[in-house]
Amino acid sequence: MAAERLVVIGGDAAGMSAASQARRLKGPEELEIVAFERSGFTSYSACGIPYWVGGDVPEHDDLIARTPEEHRDRGIDLRMRTEVTELDVEGRRVRSRELASGAEEWTAYDKLVIATGARPVRPALPGIDAPGVHGVHTIDDGRALLESLEAAGERRAVVVGGGYIGIEMAEAMLARGFEVSLLTRGPEPMHSLDPDMGRRVTEAMERSGIRVVTNAEVTKVLTAGSGRVRAVATESAEYPADVVVLGLGVTPRTELARAAGLPLGVAGALRTDSSMRVRGHENIWAGGDCVEVLDLVSGRHRHIALGTHANKQGQIIGSNVGGGYGTFPGVVGTAVTKVCETEIARTGLLEREAREEGLQYVTATIESTNTAGYYPGAALMTVKMLAERRTGRLLGAQIVGGAGAAKRIDIAAVALTARMTVDQMTALDLGYAPPFSSVWDPVLVAARKAVSAVRAAGQD
Repeated sequence: MAAERLVVIGGDAAGMSAASQARRLKGPEELEIVAFERSGFTSYSACGIPYWVGGDVPEHDDLIARTPEEHRDRGIDLRMRTEVTELDVEGRRVRSRELASGAEEWTAYDKLVIATGARPVRPALPGIDAPGVHGVHTIDDGRALLESLEAAGERRAVVVGGGYIGIEMAEAMLARGFEVSLLTRGPEPMHSLDPDMGRRVTEAMERSGIRVVTNAEVTKVLTAGSGRVRAVATESAEYPADVVVLGLGVTPRTELARAAGLPLGVAGALRTDSSMRVRGHENIWAGGDCVEVLDLVSGRHRHIALGTHANKQGQIIGSNVGGGYGTFPGVVGTAVTKVCETEIARTGLLEREAREEGLQYVTATIESTNTAGYYPGAALMTVKMLAERRTGRLLGAQIVGGAGAAKRIDIAAVALTARMTVDQMTALDLGYAPPFSSVWDPVLVAARKAVSAVRAAGQD
């Protein structure tokens, strides 16, 4: 009997995790695997690119988990710098084009995995495509930015956008010796935090020497006579720039899926069931930054582009394609980052998200330290919690603070997944020693305060 053919579109986290897991379960005599990747790299950490640009990671090779040759050695026909341009669902085939030669061909499939990822938001503004303006999403993007930094004149950088990539790239530019301005159209950077917690991020960035301009709507990019960027303009000011980095988030890359009539959600990402199978299509799976995921707190589907989800989803897809079984239950929206010495974390719902869901809630915010207060080097941290007003169920948490602050968010992430109340959280048996925490860990202190807020709200 002839082997089945699995075609994978996209050679990074979700796509190659799926291909690798399927190969573990089925050999080449049972399953032929063909994968297409439009770039020159595969299976790499996009999350590590800001740290490579900033110099913490010496070489881009350090970000690569598995090379194309390693995948091929395992029996995967990986075709690099080859873009899939059309998906024929009825005919079970894909059209691909080699970027170098332009040669096109159709490849038939029995099973298909769509892992096309996402692309950086690049608004249609005058001058946005000028030399010196960079989005940073791939290794090729990072390489182009580093070349631009070497060519820069007066070493002034403007970062447009105050999300995860924005603040990480602001730190990277600072590490490279640039004078850095970050422009964000919101009241504070980090739209993924409540404004009161975002304000703490602003203060940390300014202490580090990064100029933060809030409520700044960029209107155009100004260029010099050479055509290269010279400034970024808002309605009220101009900010000189030798390099501009865009950190405005990403959108799912689902043009192929849309053209093929596959189901998309509100954010334009693919809709799948818990096995990561595209809804209504028995032989098509999708994973990574091009899909929506179930938010376990709100019960709604959302587009959340994170490598942690992509790798898990790829493993599940590979198991299902290879004859095993797996499901992806959903997420609670956990994310961490840092800017200079300040760590930032969130999980669950923000206040505005809780309001959008029609939830009545209370909040509790505490200030504490990452170690026992008397231990040398104790650093401040702020923990904020949201709890449902009537039940006390934990709805979300945010943390901003010094070393050791961010990963404490994992306590809240587990509690959210288990649908714990803040009262139940206060009894958690967490590790304690003065170099690591106070007797009452800051997360538990915040939970205790949230319990008091829930009780007080019940007496109103």
